[in-house]
Amino acid sequence: MQKKLSFSSYLVIGVMLFALFFGAGNLIFPAQLGQYSGENLWPATFGFLLTGAGLPLLGILAMGFSGSKNLQELASRVHPVYGLLFTSILYLTIGPFFAAPRTGAVAFDIGIASSIPEGYTKIALLLFTLLFFGITLWLSLNPAKIVDRIGKLMSPIIIILLLVLLTVAFINPMGEIQSPVDAYAEGAFVKGLTEGYNTMDALASLVFGIIVINVLRSYGLKKMQIFSATVKTGVVASGILALLYVGIAYLGATTTERFGLFETGGPVLSEAASYYFGTIGTVMLAIVIILACLTTSIGLITACGEYFNTIIPKVGYKTFVTGFTVFCFVVSNFGLANIITYSIPVLMLLYPLAVVLMLLTFTSPLFGHARIVYLSATATAFFISVIDGIKTLYSTLGFTKEAWPNWLTSIDSFYNTVLPFYSDGLGWVLPVLVVMIFTGLIALILKLEPAHR
Repeated sequence: MQKKLSFSSYLVIGVMLFALFFGAGNLIFPAQLGQYSGENLWPATFGFLLTGAGLPLLGILAMGFSGSKNLQELASRVHPVYGLLFTSILYLTIGPFFAAPRTGAVAFDIGIASSIPEGYTKIALLLFTLLFFGITLWLSLNPAKIVDRIGKLMSPIIIILLLVLLTVAFINPMGEIQSPVDAYAEGAFVKGLTEGYNTMDALASLVFGIIVINVLRSYGLKKMQIFSATVKTGVVASGILALLYVGIAYLGATTTERFGLFETGGPVLSEAASYYFGTIGTVMLAIVIILACLTTSIGLITACGEYFNTIIPKVGYKTFVTGFTVFCFVVSNFGLANIITYSIPVLMLLYPLAVVLMLLTFTSPLFGHARIVYLSATATAFFISVIDGIKTLYSTLGFTKEAWPNWLTSIDSFYNTVLPFYSDGLGWVLPVLVVMIFTGLIALILKLEPAHR
């Protein structure tokens, strides 16, 4: 007899998935989007929802549909070496390179920075992150149920706390929505679309999907039941994310008149909590955010340590965890703004590759799972997105287009001429679709060997 999950079970697993996704980026980026998009709030927010909530859902569903035991196995359909490299880079991106250090920087920005006198911010950040990542290291080396308990407790509390804050802000906005600035003045939707990359949740979904699938397997569900249940739990998690994104973006838009533009979205929530609820509200928000960021940090460091220990077993788990944590501590002290700035070029490279892998997973039965389709579509996305990443890096380093090397200027000019949507960072979409159709037909006609069985 086939088992059937109750609605409450879907809800519990969906909230668990939300807890896995929910971290520093889910707070700061919609808040910053709200501030900068101003009167163009809604098209910008819609774009952000597509990549910030829609793509993570697609990633979860892709893992459920694929039947793969992990991301490396799925990415190895392109090529085993690619599977190893892509998975390693993805883990490093959502781990010690960007997302994990960001947890410490955001916890400081939201929970501590507003109470630190000017001139003492750097030393305060140093001391706070030393303690923050010290606790991360201790609990990552000694996994305990307390981490799971705090995580399970924090998710409902932070949802309730944020919903209260956002409801009050909606009923009694603190200011008028201002004019949009920077890229939001012209292409708000596209800017919001690329800003959603910064949450890194679409990348994380390719890792978290397996966790959800294993939970569903423990209930005794079969393959198609697992996919159906994955859809339902994914909708719960992405629905909560979308609701919070809309509310936080609106909150950010209403704070600009009173507080001006912040460099990052970090201070928006702390200043709003102080405005509406005074010191008590600020302290409560700070405690919850710090604990939520801490559990996220522990989860990311632990996941990275476990993965790299499996591919390099001669290096122990504790060695990886220690090295990653120390690295996070160093990176976090460059400040939240710098972490965000230098993560963008990497995300411009990785996101198209991740989305293409998701699309290939769903369409794979149509072309007999042929490796040539996986390889050609991925290569097409790479050769376009790597240029996006490099030119974004030059921009973040302050180089004008005139200072780019000649080869980069030539390729960029060529792509800009022949690729639709290239200037919006979406030049890879149409070529990938064309290549998938062309090579898929070839694979069917020639009956090529599948990448997996």
